[in-house]
Amino acid sequence: MGGYFLGEEAPLKFPKQPTSIAEQVEKLQKRGMEISDKALAEHYLTHISYYRMTAYWLPFEVDHKTHQIKPGTTFEKVLNLYIFDRELRLLLMDAIERIEISVRTKWMNVLVEAHGPHAHLNPDLFRTKRNREGGIVWSHENAVSSLEKENARSREIFIRHLRRKYEENLPPLWATCELMTFGEFSKWFANTASSATRNQVARFYGLDETILVSFLHHLAVVRNLCAHHGRLWNREFTFTWKLPKKSPVELVSNLHHNESRRLCNSLAMLGFLMNQISPHTDWKSRVLSLIEKHEIDPSHMGFPNDYETYPLWNKPKIEG
Repeated sequence: MGGYFLGEEAPLKFPKQPTSIAEQVEKLQKRGMEISDKALAEHYLTHISYYRMTAYWLPFEVDHKTHQIKPGTTFEKVLNLYIFDRELRLLLMDAIERIEISVRTKWMNVLVEAHGPHAHLNPDLFRTKRNREGGIVWSHENAVSSLEKENARSREIFIRHLRRKYEENLPPLWATCELMTFGEFSKWFANTASSATRNQVARFYGLDETILVSFLHHLAVVRNLCAHHGRLWNREFTFTWKLPKKSPVELVSNLHHNESRRLCNSLAMLGFLMNQISPHTDWKSRVLSLIEKHEIDPSHMGFPNDYETYPLWNKPKIEG
């Protein structure tokens, strides 16, 4: 039989009852939101939950306790923010995919050239990461075990072929990389024992390995947010990546150290890496066009008002 610690209150039953879509629209109107087309609002709230939309009208509240909304706030204005955020996530996923594949490929090539096709099976090439209490956070043994399970259940034709033909418990690294999630790869890279190896990868992009390790960790978080449809637009990230202070200049000159928890620095790093990985893409122009199209206040993402004059964001559009 459960009990409560001294001073703790017994948990309460959740008091709110579900409301109909029409009642939700009426509630928003009572709180001050302008809804000129109820049918339109009901349509969107049928397909996008009221609870999910709350995050997008929250900045328009003048009183969070009473949920009163600023005069002049329209449902269309809130919906515009939601659509912007959705399209922004798609843009980020585009860049993250290219960066993940590029860095993963470079890391794989460095390892196999130095240590052979099954370098990932050599525990001496990796380190164990522990927390402050000494508990294991990441180990080569556990990471290999996880990949072995993924390898065993994979239905990919090339994995099944390698599994049948060769005796190693995992395929060559160039195939095993395809089994790794971004989060897993970021940990394999971070726990590669040789800092020289990590730097060989990072220097290819003009970065120090400590910066790349930190950014990949952060980017795995961002990717998971995008994949699970999380809000990016005005988010403050719990984990902040290590910002370079001196070089490369073309990146540092576009960073805002006083906004380390905002998206602006993540976008700057993505733009910087995209310049190297896919120099003929118009990815940065698409980011700028998206902000302009939806008339977004860039300060909510940590950008200064004159961000378009910064070198990274001021380059002419190159189609391709």
